[in-house]
Amino acid sequence: MPQIHPSALVSPEAVIADDVVVGPFTVIEAGVKLAAGVQIAGHVCISGDTEIGEGSAIGWGSVVGADPQDLSFDPATPSGVRIGPRNTLREYVTIHRGSKPGAYTIIGTGNFLMTGVHLAHDVQMGDNNVLANNVLLAGHIRMGNRVFLGGGAGLHQFIRVGDFAMVQGNSAISQDVPPYCVGYGSNQIAGLNVVGLRRAGFDAETRAEIKAAAKLLLLSRLPISEALAEAGQREWSPAARLLIDAVASPSKKGVIVR
Repeated sequence: MPQIHPSALVSPEAVIADDVVVGPFTVIEAGVKLAAGVQIAGHVCISGDTEIGEGSAIGWGSVVGADPQDLSFDPATPSGVRIGPRNTLREYVTIHRGSKPGAYTIIGTGNFLMTGVHLAHDVQMGDNNVLANNVLLAGHIRMGNRVFLGGGAGLHQFIRVGDFAMVQGNSAISQDVPPYCVGYGSNQIAGLNVVGLRRAGFDAETRAEIKAAAKLLLLSRLPISEALAEAGQREWSPAARLLIDAVASPSKKGVIVR
């Protein structure tokens, strides 16, 4: 049977695996689904159409599945949150549900969200990302895999953050951060996440090709249309192509270039 603290309030309409642990004064509402091995600390509130994957841990005071902070939002809207397996949410993380009928805020596998992180409605996050304390993601952000966001960074709605990107702490980002790149300040690019690429196992040849693509598209000061035309004149590896495609098809906010 689940280990539910006597002070917790768990709806009989919630679906909870046999080995789930629920801490004191936590509230789990109807519609919530907690998979095997999930651990919920105290003073947590999980509401609505929220599913939390196997082996995930939710820290003290976190709120998952709450309504979007949108004055026009109708609380009767059927939407929810999907959190995959092996995610860690530390203390006071807040994650809001989707803003439109059938929409979901989605977190993949193996992410680590430190204290005070906020994910607004309709965020979609991939796998193995690390968000340091008090990172703020506005609505409709799309984040790839193995991204690191420094503490206090704030990201504007509708932008994209590519695979293996980094963002410096306390940055204010309102345009796309391309894959492999390091963003800082107010929409600035410092260069490539070289250490991250090495740790991820990219070989020297692939790293050199990514560097060549970044130099052409982001650091050359050529107009993007000219840089893309020049890039189209040669063949690229799939890894470098990921960067080129991100620049060629950005969000409506555009992509950061130096």
